[in-house]
Amino acid sequence: MKKNILLGAGAVAVLALAGLAINTVEKVPQALADNSANNQVQSPIAQGRVRRLTIAFPGRGDTADLQNKANAVAQFLSRELGMPVDAFVADDTSAVEALRANKADVAFLSSRPALKAQQLANARLYLAEVRPNYSGRHTYRSVFVVPTNSTLKSQATAKQTLEQLRGKKMAFTSPTSGSGFIFPVGEMVKQGLVPNRDRLNGFFGQISYGNNYSGALQAVLRGQADVAAVSEYALFPPYITAEEAKKLRVLHGISGVPAHGVAIDDDVPNPMRERIINAMLKLNQPANNQLLKNLYNSTELVRVNGNQHLQPMREALSRAGIEP
Repeated sequence: MKKNILLGAGAVAVLALAGLAINTVEKVPQALADNSANNQVQSPIAQGRVRRLTIAFPGRGDTADLQNKANAVAQFLSRELGMPVDAFVADDTSAVEALRANKADVAFLSSRPALKAQQLANARLYLAEVRPNYSGRHTYRSVFVVPTNSTLKSQATAKQTLEQLRGKKMAFTSPTSGSGFIFPVGEMVKQGLVPNRDRLNGFFGQISYGNNYSGALQAVLRGQADVAAVSEYALFPPYITAEEAKKLRVLHGISGVPAHGVAIDDDVPNPMRERIINAMLKLNQPANNQLLKNLYNSTELVRVNGNQHLQPMREALSRAGIEP
């Protein structure tokens, strides 16, 4: 059983998750923060009263005005499910905590927070996002990116290619980014170039973090770094312009990064869970698809086996020496 987390009126008590960076926390709607007689609030579904659904939508760098877009999806799902659906925007850490504390029933999560949600809240990933610029449909590549005129060239093997980075200036996305840190470091460990993430300074001449995909790529474009690690879809707008993209090329790619997806709390009864999944899959239909595209630039949701989908992230974390 999950422990309840108490929310004071007007604010969310956010517990820092092990291994997850805490960003600026956005407030959960007041309806979720109000105290009951015993100062504990649970979502109606978590209490067994299937009368209302609450969905967490983490902010991402390529999405503006997310609250209004999330509200539009919530209104659509409300019509499909025949019950009120609430949407709130938070960072990944807060979304996982909302699942754990029974303040949310559903959350859109990237792969590492999805692992945390499974570990801490027993919430499972049931759907994954598809984007046209994902090389693997619902998986994508982590890529090492260099200037088009760089002397670094793709070699016959991954180890030979990445060996060229020894002593170079490296720009990672952030220490918590899957494609911008965890998978690249895991690949370097796999190739025998470093033993774990704590030994990167002995390999690279300089390490910096862009804090997001755009920042890491701009470091390369400005000559502040020789190479950046990002997601393959970051080589398109809105992360960089089309003109900037022409000045960059992929040196090496790592396939199989799990796409973001939809996790559902284990307190949601099975029949209700299927209704939620089926309602969300209707966002794939042409008449509704723009609502999905507006959220995170994905064009489709597909059913996945959560354990299988997230396994590459588990393996990358293990190689890099990072706690799941």
